[in-house]
Amino acid sequence: MKRLIISAAFAMALSGPVAAECYADYKAKRDEPLQLHYGVAQVSDANCSPGAAEGELAPRLAGDGWTLLNVLSTFGPEGLEERKASAGDYFLRY
Repeated sequence: MKRLIISAAFAMALSGPVAAECYADYKAKRDEPLQLHYGVAQVSDANCSPGAAEGELAPRLAGDGWTLLNVLSTFGPEGLEERKASAGDYFLRY
């Protein structure tokens, strides 16, 4: 029994922490001339809610002159494929 417990603990230690993946889909704009885009971006696990993701995404987008309008949702890797075509060039760009 001890051997089984030690083996299980050793296996868990070797596997390391499991990293969850979090993504957000959002809308952004640029003025003069007005441009709009829909995009998908990876956000940190700590910011895996729409409100928290806004704080992470806004500065990234601002670096390229975009203003974040809103974060529509946050989701895991299972939602990526269905959003890829809609996001186009802005799929995982920011």
